[in-house]
Amino acid sequence: MAITPPTGPPRSRAGRPGHDADSVLRTAVRVFNERGYEGTSMEDLARALGITKSAIYHHVSGKQELLRQALDRALDALFAVTAEPGAAAGPAIDRLEHVVRGSVTVLVAELPHVTLLLRVRGNTAVERRALARRREFDQIVAGLVREGAAAGEIRADIDPEIAGRLLFGMVNSLIEWYRPGRGLDGAELASVVAAVAFDGLRTEPRPTSQRPQPAAAAPPPDPPPR
Repeated sequence: MAITPPTGPPRSRAGRPGHDADSVLRTAVRVFNERGYEGTSMEDLARALGITKSAIYHHVSGKQELLRQALDRALDALFAVTAEPGAAAGPAIDRLEHVVRGSVTVLVAELPHVTLLLRVRGNTAVERRALARRREFDQIVAGLVREGAAAGEIRADIDPEIAGRLLFGMVNSLIEWYRPGRGLDGAELASVVAAVAFDGLRTEPRPTSQRPQPAAAAPPPDPPPR
C-alpha cells in the first residue's frame, strides 16, 4: 500500500541554534578570560557553545587560532587609533592625547578582547607575537612623549619610557573595574583619563574652556528642625 508523504513545510529538527565565526570567537574569549587560555580545553569550549568539538573545527583550526584572532582584534583596533588623523598631525602632546583617548575607547568597545590581551604571558608563539606587537605600540607612545618633550610641550623632567608606561598602566587598569552600562561610556571615560593624565604632563595648562567640567555639587542638606 502506497504511503502519501506529508504536505506542508518540513519540520525542523530540535536542537541548539547554530553558531557563526563571531559567536564562536566571542564565547571562546569569555571562557579564556574565565578559565585562562591554558586551562581551557576544546571540550570546555564545546560545552560553553552547546555544540560538538567537530562543529568548532568547522570555523577554526583549533584553540590557538581562536587566541590569535582574539588578540589580533584588540591589537588591530589599537594600531588603527595610531593611524587616525588626530594621531598623525599636529603637536605631539595633542597626538599623544588622541592615542590615549582612542585607546580608552577601544578598551571599552573591545573589553573582553583587550582583557585577554593584557593577560597573556608569552607561553605560546601566538602570545609572543602579541607581546611583540604590544611593545611596538608602546614604542609609538614613547616616541610621542619624546617628541613632545623636545618641542617643549611636555615636561622635560619626565622620562618618555616611564611616562608611556604610566599612561597605559592607568588605561590598562580599567579592565579590572570598568563594566559597560554602569556609569560612564567610552567617550566620557576617555575624557576623565585624559584630564587626569595630561594636566600633569603639559608645560602649559589647557584653557579652562577645553577642560572637562566637574559635575555640579549636590546642595547641602537642610538643617535638622529644632
